[in-house]
Amino acid sequence: MKQRLICAVDTTSRARAESLAATLDGEVGALKFGLEFFNAHGLAGVRGTAGSRHRVFLDLKLHDIPATVAGGLASVLPLAPFLVTVHAAGGAAMMRQAMEAVAAADRPGTRVLAVTVLTSLDDADARATGVGGSLRDQVLRLAELAQASGVDGVVCSPFEVRGIRRVCGPEFLVVVPGIRLPGDSRDDQKRVMTPGEAIAAGASFLVAGRSITRAADPVEAARRIVDDMAGA
Repeated sequence: MKQRLICAVDTTSRARAESLAATLDGEVGALKFGLEFFNAHGLAGVRGTAGSRHRVFLDLKLHDIPATVAGGLASVLPLAPFLVTVHAAGGAAMMRQAMEAVAAADRPGTRVLAVTVLTSLDDADARATGVGGSLRDQVLRLAELAQASGVDGVVCSPFEVRGIRRVCGPEFLVVVPGIRLPGDSRDDQKRVMTPGEAIAAGASFLVAGRSITRAADPVEAARRIVDDMAGA
């Protein structure tokens, strides 16, 4: 279960990130670096922070015309990320070209994930952006499109995992943020579950950020999450 837990390093401070990386060595399966850290420190910062101790989940949520996304993805592949994200809403051609960029770079260890709907959104938010029907239906549509486009998996809230498993099967990767231990603050997340609930639903990997990074003892917090996952 430890290998299925990913810690989100959501900070612009390289010193803080390096401290977390050292503290969590052997406690999590990968570190996730998003826009905050990547925009501040780039490839060199991610490489220097993760080192050889941690797999890297590069969560850049690329979303542009197909050629631009393919080029942007190619530019970060020298980092050999374990996982990298694009937005499913970018469409089939964009996702196909993203996969072609990975193949051309000969990076078989990199898996491309398509972000479906952000876990900070609910049905009302989705309607305000022009999405018809329920947010769940939109997530399932995007997951099916992503699979048909050849990507390796999706990012979704824990509430859509069972539905995605039904339509996309057991081998499709389903990576789930919006993970909170009982009693944790939800912060800006609206669709959350406990680690055990998300694993029981069929998640491949879980992403936890503030539950670990804000804890007085990040190692103890990571272990609590793994224990909760194992109890599913």
